[in-house]
Amino acid sequence: MNNPLHIPVVAIVGVGLIGGSLALALKAAGVTDRILGYDLDAHNLAQALQLGVIDHVCSGPQELSAADLIFLATPVLAMPAALKTIAPHLKPGAILTDGGSVKAAVISVLEPLLPAKLRYVPGHPISGTERSGATAAFATLYRGKRCILTPTERTDPQALDLVTALWQAAGSEVILMDAEKHDRILAAISHLPHMVAYALVNAVGAYDRYEENILLYSAGGFRDFTRIASSDPTMWRDIALTNREALLEMIERFEVDLAGLKEAIRTADAPALHSYFLRSKLNRDAIL
Repeated sequence: MNNPLHIPVVAIVGVGLIGGSLALALKAAGVTDRILGYDLDAHNLAQALQLGVIDHVCSGPQELSAADLIFLATPVLAMPAALKTIAPHLKPGAILTDGGSVKAAVISVLEPLLPAKLRYVPGHPISGTERSGATAAFATLYRGKRCILTPTERTDPQALDLVTALWQAAGSEVILMDAEKHDRILAAISHLPHMVAYALVNAVGAYDRYEENILLYSAGGFRDFTRIASSDPTMWRDIALTNREALLEMIERFEVDLAGLKEAIRTADAPALHSYFLRSKLNRDAIL
């Protein structure tokens, strides 16, 4: 595929579903000559190399010096340590971007650590599955999805243009947004649903009226609804901790809504229940 965008060497720091899928998407788009992989998990890196997700395993951060663009795809609380490790070895003018699901907290920590030689473009591809690791990566993960970039006052315009083109090459629609707005929107449409899924699985799993584990009886509806509870616990621990204010606001709104539903069930209010379910159906159908 011909593409005017050309980034000779791309480095993926954290070669999992998100980082690995970007690597495969860029390869498929023909916009890079070589992809380096750097990860604390040597077995994961070996798998990434074997599967063709990356072209070279970096045995140390010094090998990242050839990279023109670095995609930081670790869990968000691991990003500061990763940046401290790799920053001294990156070449002047290199572009650093990230895929963290929380932006304000990540920016507030990463920007003070950035050496002047690097250009930073904060980002978040709104894509994913419940699987993790290099073996979960696939080239079409970002196709037809959205990627939100949250540039700051320090973001270089040319670097922003290049990262925008990069995500477009991966198949995404790129949207520019304020970091705080991003965090509040994602708390509602992504972070809250994950918390609810985790809580539901734990609540049902702890149900002890009967001796057997009733999760064994779960069928399509329960499994579809709770699929995301199989997501990486480390990643979601970090998201919950770094987007606490926005997430707590959404949990409290959800608790109020659930309390209203509970009251309608308790009082056998059929009209209220029908209205509630109909409103939810119309809102859900509108997404499609």
